[in-house]
Amino acid sequence: MRYMMRLFAIALLAVFGLTLSPICCGAFAQEPQVVDGIAAVVNGDVITYSQVRVLSAPREKLLRSQYTGQELGNKLKEARELALKDLIDRRLVIQAFKKESYQIPDHFVDQRMQEIIRESFGGDRNTFIKTLEAQNYTLGEFREKEMERIMVQAMRTKNVKTSLIIPPNKIEEYYRQHRDEFTTKEQIKLRMIMIPGHADTGNSAAQKAMAEEVLGKLASGAEFDRMAQVYSEDSTRDMGGDWGWIERKTLAAPLEKIAFNMPIGRVSNIIDYAGNYYILKVEDKHGGTTRSLAEARSDIEKKLIQVEAQQLQERWIASLRAKAYIRTF
Repeated sequence: MRYMMRLFAIALLAVFGLTLSPICCGAFAQEPQVVDGIAAVVNGDVITYSQVRVLSAPREKLLRSQYTGQELGNKLKEARELALKDLIDRRLVIQAFKKESYQIPDHFVDQRMQEIIRESFGGDRNTFIKTLEAQNYTLGEFREKEMERIMVQAMRTKNVKTSLIIPPNKIEEYYRQHRDEFTTKEQIKLRMIMIPGHADTGNSAAQKAMAEEVLGKLASGAEFDRMAQVYSEDSTRDMGGDWGWIERKTLAAPLEKIAFNMPIGRVSNIIDYAGNYYILKVEDKHGGTTRSLAEARSDIEKKLIQVEAQQLQERWIASLRAKAYIRTF
């Protein structure tokens, strides 16, 4: 048993070296509450409404800035239900930890407390204590919560295989179904000249003739940016028609199709679209390339291992729920 505890202690060091503390994340922040009571009983352990509110407070603050009325009420109820579920699961895991007769050495918790003071309070223990007092927490209560946090994470990690193996066919299937994840966004550096058709004034023929004249000058070596400054009525006229780097779905579909299929440095023919005349030039392009399966294999494997580990954890938690006495109020 001592040997097992030593191994478990080593695992704890690896898992909890960089765990964040709620005190620096605002998890204790909450609105003043007067009423308290029993929210749930888990195998004889009590979870109170105040504990639920503490956990759901950050989420509730965000919801209050986004919703009002009945919709806000529904969202708050949902947030509190999720917080209660999380508290129930945590309690089940802690009970499983204690049932296995594991122990957290005091120096683990002491080390974690020192890390919190150093990382979140610049090593100032007095500021740390005053912050706890302002949040109505004693040092002992905070220490107990850190110990429980270590228990929960350690048990979750312990119940997931550390040597999960993903079959090659699963990796290949994921690659086929998620190629977009491994394809860089295609972008082009575009300049544009837009000459309005003015069909409503009967000047459409003259405007098209102007567009043809501009195209002729470009073919003869005129600078595109200069022609845009003189003739274009696009919003980028003063910048020489420079649209900068753009992605797909920036332009109207007919213009996008032509622009993204043009070679670098090529000037388009006149494009008659929506009653106006467009001339495009693609100055550069990049992206649009897809990593090969061989290049992406390692990343896919890591991702699938994380998914499998999460599923194993969820199944383990579900088994604890199935064997537990849980009553909510």
